[in-house]
Amino acid sequence: MDRQVLLFICLLSVDAGLGQVSYSIPEEMAKGSLVGNIAHDLGIETKRLASGKARIYTRDSGEYIGLNRERGVLLVKERIDREALCRQTTPCALHFQIILENPMEFYSVTILIQDQNDNPPQVLYPVQTGGSLVDEMVPRSADVGYLVTKVVAVDVDSGQNAWLSYKVQKATDRALFEVGSQNGEIRTIRQVTDKDAVRQRLTVIVEDNGQPSRSATVIVNVAVADSFPEVLSEFTDFTHDKEYNDNLTFYLVLALAVVSFLFITCVVVIISVKIYRWRQSRILYHSNLPVIPYYPPRYSDTLGTGTLQHVYNYEVCRTTDSRKSDCKFGRAGSQNVLIMEPSSTGTMQRIQSEKNILDEPDSPLERMKKGESAAQGEIPP
Repeated sequence: MDRQVLLFICLLSVDAGLGQVSYSIPEEMAKGSLVGNIAHDLGIETKRLASGKARIYTRDSGEYIGLNRERGVLLVKERIDREALCRQTTPCALHFQIILENPMEFYSVTILIQDQNDNPPQVLYPVQTGGSLVDEMVPRSADVGYLVTKVVAVDVDSGQNAWLSYKVQKATDRALFEVGSQNGEIRTIRQVTDKDAVRQRLTVIVEDNGQPSRSATVIVNVAVADSFPEVLSEFTDFTHDKEYNDNLTFYLVLALAVVSFLFITCVVVIISVKIYRWRQSRILYHSNLPVIPYYPPRYSDTLGTGTLQHVYNYEVCRTTDSRKSDCKFGRAGSQNVLIMEPSSTGTMQRIQSEKNILDEPDSPLERMKKGESAAQGEIPP
C-alpha cells in the first residue's frame, strides 16, 4: 500500500513531458487486436522494456489495454464499448502511464475511442405498448398546420451517428399528415373534412446518420373526431374486425395447408402404385418361369378330359338279424364337383364292388330273397 502511494506521488510530481504518445482506435475491437507499437513510437528498445519491468498503471479499475514486452506493442485486452465507458462524454479516451524501473521512467499514453454506429435509435414517445388503440385525437375543425403529436427518439451513439431524421413510411391518407424531417413533429397539411376517415394510421421511420444507417419504426394511431364516444365506438369495431380477420386468415392458411398435403400424398401414392405395377409386369415379362394354371379348390380331373365329373351319393345299410340289406343310390348332381381324395379311393372301390356282387343272380342277397318268398308260401294264411 505504501509503495502504491509513493508511486502515485511520483506520478504527480514528475513532468509528463518525458514521453507521451496518442492512439485512436474504434470501439468494439476484437480481443488481442493491435493498438500501436509503443517501443517504436517512444524510441525505446524492447530490451529496455524487459529489463525495466515495463508495466501499465491506470487509475481506473478496469484494464482495457495490455502491454507485450517482448514485442513492444499495445494490445486490446478487453472489448471496449464506448457507450458503457463514456456514455455521452466527448471525446472518449483512455489515459494511462507506462512505468519503467532502473532508472525510473514514466510515459503517458492516450487512446481515443472512436464511436461506431452500433446502436439503433430508441423511440421514447409515443410509447409502443401494443395496448393503445388511439395515440392522438384531431378535431374535424383543425386547420392547416395543426400539431397532432411529436415523435421523440434518441440515439446513444455520438457525433453524426446520433443525428436523427424522420419520415412517413406509410399512412392511411398521405395527403392529410406530414412529419418534420428534423424535429419529428406530425402536422396536418390540409383542412380536415367530414369525408376523412375517423381511423388514421401513420408509420414513421426514424433513421440515424451513421454508415450504414440504423433505423427504428413507430406507429401512430390518430382519430379524426370531435367527441371521444365516436372514437371509442369506431375503434372498438376496428378491434373486433381485426380479430375476425386474423382468425379467418389463420383458418384459411390451415385449410390450404391440409388440402395441399392431402393432394401431394394422393399423387405420391398413385405414382408409387403405378411404378410398382409396371415393375412387376416387366419382371414377369422377362422371367423364364413356367406358367402354372389355376384350378378352383377341390377340383379333380380324373379322366384327363378336363370336364367336371358327376357326384354320386351311396348309402348302404346292412344288418345281421333282419336278414335284410338295403342299398340306396342317390341321383347324380349334374352341377356338383366330384371330390376325389387319396384317403377315400379305397372306400369308393369297395362300395362299387359290393354293389356288383349284390346285383348278381346267385348272390347271397338274391338267395335270401328267394328263401323268404318260399317260406311265406308254406305258411297258411
